[in-house]
Amino acid sequence: MREMQFSANLGYLWTDKTLPQAILAAAAAGFDAVECHWPYAVPAAEVAAALRDTKLVMLGLNTERGDVEAGESGLSALPGREADARAAIDQAIAYASAIETPNIHVMAGCAEGAGARRTFIGNLRYATGAAAAHGITILIEPLNRYDAPGYFLQTSSQAESLIDEIAADNLRLMFDCYHLQIIEGDISRRLAQLLPIIGHIQIASVPDRAEPDRGELDYAHIMRLLRDLGYSRPIGAEYRPRGETGDSLGWMKRLG
Repeated sequence: MREMQFSANLGYLWTDKTLPQAILAAAAAGFDAVECHWPYAVPAAEVAAALRDTKLVMLGLNTERGDVEAGESGLSALPGREADARAAIDQAIAYASAIETPNIHVMAGCAEGAGARRTFIGNLRYATGAAAAHGITILIEPLNRYDAPGYFLQTSSQAESLIDEIAADNLRLMFDCYHLQIIEGDISRRLAQLLPIIGHIQIASVPDRAEPDRGELDYAHIMRLLRDLGYSRPIGAEYRPRGETGDSLGWMKRLG
């Protein structure tokens, strides 16, 4: 049986290290790829060098959140903030291009209503158009109301509707099993139904977002399902270790 591949989300793993050091640690631990949240404080050349040294790919990164102290969690669905949102998209594309990252998660932010939807669509059209020239895919991700209260994108059906309407070849769904189990459940059917529009899959235990071999989701079953569905890309390990990252990795052998 083919082994599953895993990507270390360095927003949560090895947070005691610099980003280049965390890339080296992920490679030493046997991860097949890495991903991150907001790498912008680190020069892209340093990250690119670590990726070359380890022969890993940085699968994805996020657009900036905005004013975090004011509670912003993304800008692209905020009416009146189009200039800021597009500057964040341009920043993400430039950084992703410099380190050869194939995916960018465009963060919607906290908003609601028809105006927010129109704004998000406009900014996603801008993002997909700008990213296409670099061979980059734009991802959108529903977030649950406990971790991200007021976030605009809250369901997989909402994401599917946006992807259908925008109809860009490089716009896809970030399927985070942790968030979608809390939001909707029925993960196995949703994976099978949504697979044609899924660009990346992430895992963590529910409800504590710890190592993915505990909690209410049976990831051994989900890995078997993904094998059966023919999914072959690395699965993102976006969890918060209960202790040291290096001590938390036993799940890789059990699920892989």
